[in-house]
Amino acid sequence: MAKVDSEQIKSIIFELNNEEYAMPVNYVGSIERMMNITRVPGTPEFVKGVLNLRGIITPLIDLRLRFGLEEAEYTDRTRVIIVEHNDMTVGIIVDSANDVLDIAESSIEDPPETVDSENSDYIEGVANDQGRLFTLLNIDKLISNEMIKKETLNQDEKLV
Repeated sequence: MAKVDSEQIKSIIFELNNEEYAMPVNYVGSIERMMNITRVPGTPEFVKGVLNLRGIITPLIDLRLRFGLEEAEYTDRTRVIIVEHNDMTVGIIVDSANDVLDIAESSIEDPPETVDSENSDYIEGVANDQGRLFTLLNIDKLISNEMIKKETLNQDEKLV
């Protein structure tokens, strides 16, 4: 049996603005279709509101808006990736969720320096898997962002 020279990261592959992104599957609680969103006043534009997910009030972030991309209409392909990290549950709205792949750690490179410095904090690296390029998200920084924590806490207080 051949020795594997690299660890594999099982990742959810999703699409945003015709680009493929990846996040480790161990952060993903579930992948849902779009549901009714309850808007919460006074939140940043990228916080679309909250949804009631099986009795749990979950804040929703539109990743397109978070990354400064043009807003798009939600379609039947739009998905909400429920991310669980550091005792927080957040829904991330993406254009579509395509696949689950094992990505070799050895195929991950640092993000290119041309990446917008504001969004570069949220990017772990870029992986080339058999000719497909994936931008890997840094979930620690995306979910641990102080603004998102603050908005999550504010929403919880308003809904109690």
